[in-house]
Amino acid sequence: MLLEIKVKPGSSKDKLLQFKEPNFLEISLKAQPEKNKANESLCEFLGNIFKIPKKEIKILKGKTSRNKIVKIEGIIEEKAIKIIKEILNLK
Repeated sequence: MLLEIKVKPGSSKDKLLQFKEPNFLEISLKAQPEKNKANESLCEFLGNIFKIPKKEIKILKGKTSRNKIVKIEGIIEEKAIKIIKEILNLK
């Protein structure tokens, strides 16, 4: 599964902010965008949400940008979207 993600580093907490179908997420992270901390935090955050190891999450594009393309293995797209919608209370 591929996700387009817009990251807001340096926020007060790690949180899903927005989801737009089919595959866009906006996420705030506490980690600062330095020395790869925000990228590590993003992979850990997504791993916790989807209950998969963070090694199954790869940043394909945008390692130094707020806009990223992330590949997530180990979960089917329908299940991932369901989890996201439950967290954001979307129908």
